[in-house]
Amino acid sequence: MSEKLRVAVVGAGRWAQRAHIPGWQRDPRVEVVALADTDPAALASAGEKFGVRKLETDYRALLNDPSIDVIDVATGNQAHYEISAAALAADKHVLCEKPVHHDYRETRALSELAKSKGLKTKLGFTFRYAPAVQYAKHLIDSGFVGQPYMFNGYEQNSQWIDPATPMRQVDPDADPDVIATSSIEGYGAPVIDIMHWWSGAELQSVVGTMRNFVPERMVRATGQMQRLNIDDGDMWIGEFANGMLASIQSSYVTVGNFPGIEARVYGSEGAIIVRLVDEFGICQTIKTATRNEVEFVEREIPPEFFPAGGSSQEDWDFLFYSCLCADFATEILSGDAANQGDFAQGALVQETINAYERSFRTRSWVDLPLDAA
Repeated sequence: MSEKLRVAVVGAGRWAQRAHIPGWQRDPRVEVVALADTDPAALASAGEKFGVRKLETDYRALLNDPSIDVIDVATGNQAHYEISAAALAADKHVLCEKPVHHDYRETRALSELAKSKGLKTKLGFTFRYAPAVQYAKHLIDSGFVGQPYMFNGYEQNSQWIDPATPMRQVDPDADPDVIATSSIEGYGAPVIDIMHWWSGAELQSVVGTMRNFVPERMVRATGQMQRLNIDDGDMWIGEFANGMLASIQSSYVTVGNFPGIEARVYGSEGAIIVRLVDEFGICQTIKTATRNEVEFVEREIPPEFFPAGGSSQEDWDFLFYSCLCADFATEILSGDAANQGDFAQGALVQETINAYERSFRTRSWVDLPLDAA
């Protein structure tokens, strides 16, 4: 490895340009040395904007470059697994947007492959790396909440409440009579990740349901209105091995700002509410209460949870992804075993989503792990 961590970003679209590329470039220990995208115009535009000279329309051209340490997969969902698997086979560390695969077993297999090769992986669980969420985890580990009793997680926004807002069709060949997972996988995953991380225990059983509140939508590819039988709202309950109860609610047809994550944990000694919503000029807040001081008060997030010069007045995607990229760089450069939010965690989150879907299909409680069930 050279003096700097050398990163190639595969995918040069909107999210790569808003979060991935600037997030990496914020870290002085990192150099973004290459970009790849199948769209030559988008590739050229991103290369010029971020000063990256090595541009490829086929990501495979990057895999045999020994100077590249990390492949960052910021493409559409359908390519995540293929590119991640190829990058690990080529002995590259991998950051991938969620999900790696819709089947948790495939994600778990890649996690095991990476570990067998001594490689680090990371999922794009952007909100895990928000300074407020990291600070909350620090408080939990320090015993602030005591024994955790309840977790409530919300990922809600109004991004597609208007049916005329164009949406990508999940699967053109999908059975129109069978509701497909959408919100819970795309929007619920980040708060499911936080739920597992904060719980300190294994999830044992889940039950819940999905709804298709806005059935007729504008399809991005065709510009036409048509029936999209997808989950645009859902609600779930979970039971943990340590006795904690959890609820998850996700939707992109609920009135309010987005990204719209809120995570709450209540315990025997205290409670924490983290809100990650761009509102009133800031992108995050954390409030706490104790058994003796029951009114929630806002806390200041200590500076050590921010990148140098960072603040809650920044755009949420740039700030949170800067923290994610810096964390991954530290994990790789340190050479130690630390690797939070990795593909194993991604497999756990996907397994939870698969369990939720099975619960909805069977109208029953579903036990985890699914392999045992």
